[in-house]
This record gives sequence, C-alpha cells and structure tokens, in this order.
Amino acid sequence: MATSRLRDLDTRLERFAQALEAAAGANLVSLVLYGSAATGTARQDSDVNLLLVLRDAGSTALEALSPALHDWIKARERPPLIFSEASWRAAADVFPLEIEDMRSVRRVLRGADPVAGLSTTPANQRLELEREVRGRMIQLRAAYAAGAADGKALTDLVAESCRGLIPLIRAAVRLAGATPPPEPRDLIRQLAALAALDDAAFDWPLARLSGARVPALAAHDPRAARYLDAVDAFVDYVDRTLLQETS
Repeated sequence: MATSRLRDLDTRLERFAQALEAAAGANLVSLVLYGSAATGTARQDSDVNLLLVLRDAGSTALEALSPALHDWIKARERPPLIFSEASWRAAADVFPLEIEDMRSVRRVLRGADPVAGLSTTPANQRLELEREVRGRMIQLRAAYAAGAADGKALTDLVAESCRGLIPLIRAAVRLAGATPPPEPRDLIRQLAALAALDDAAFDWPLARLSGARVPALAAHDPRAARYLDAVDAFVDYVDRTLLQETS
C-alpha cells in the first residue's frame, strides 16, 4: 500500500461505506474494518480487510452492491468478506481465529458490532490453528524445494509466507494466554519467548513487508533456509506444546 493511500485511507473507507450503505439500505447489518489497517500497523502493501454482513446475501442483494464493489476493487483494494447475517452467526466454529482476531481490534464503520454476542471455543480455535499451520508448512516446503535455486521465487515465497503467518502467530500467542502486541516484530519476539525459536530468522521478511529497502534473496539464500527452519519450529511448538497445554 503506497504511503499516499495510507494517508487518505479514512477518507476512502468513508466514501466506500457511504456507497455500500446507499446501495444496501436496510439490508446492511455491519461493515467492519479489521487487521493491520485497524491496528494502525498497515504497511506499504498491506490489504485493507473488511467484513460486510447483510441480512440477505442472495444474488439480487449482491447485484445492488456491484457498482460500489466494482469501484473499490478497481482501486486495487481487496473485496470485503461478505456474509449473510445467519451464515455469520453460524461461522463461530469455522472461523474462530478470524473472529477472535477481529474481537481484539476492529473499527465498526457502519451498523452493529458483528462480534458482540458471538463466542468461540478454545477447542475450535486449536483445531483451526493446527489445520492452518500444518497446511502452510506443507505448502512452504514444497515451494521451497521447487524454488530454492531461484532468488526471485525465494524472495516472493518468504515474504508472502511471513505475511500469511502473522495472523496465525497472533492466534498462537493468544491461545498461550498472552496478549499479542500489534507490531509484527514485537509479536515475533513474544513467540520466540514462548517457543524458543530463532526470532532473527524473521528479520528479512519483516523488513521486506515493512517497505524497507532490503536486498532480494539470492538462489539458495541461507536467510530463506533459516526462515524455513524457524517456521518448522513454530509448527512444532503448536503441535507438541501449545495444543497439549490448551487441550
């Protein structure tokens, strides 16, 4: 996300909220901003994460939103997650990590607070966390094996992998009974204290994601290997320690 886009984010969000409200009318239940843009830690290319809850999310209702959504996506923004009110209430056992992440920090732009009265269970949080970290590790290993000889592939792989892991690390820290800090570097330090992993292995991808001018990775770059090993240690912590302690 370019710096100029960050500066006028509130203006653009309000314009988008007005357009959705005008199009949806009484069908709009909630429009919520969550993630890094809500915490104030959004980076150069961070997504603007939005949740839109509608009373009716059928085809006719969605067509009414088409012009507003088209303009938002055309501006290279991520489309909101769209739920019907009934499906959102039923999602607590399927997306508990996302709900708890949203509960910690969010901005209600329009309508009601969607997490008010919504509860998740630690068991469902553990299940989703285990499924997500295992899946990401499997994908990371395969992509690393295929792209280790390609510096550009490694650069993209490590940066995008780290971006996707941050919410899962936040969830793991929360399940361990701690309060996740908003800044990614502080979050990694907290994880390292819990899991005894190499927090410096995240220095390169965190710098890259922050927009700092760091050199791209080279073929067979040891920083990529170090990152892979640290992620493996995180998965092992979730599997062998966190899931047992919280079961």
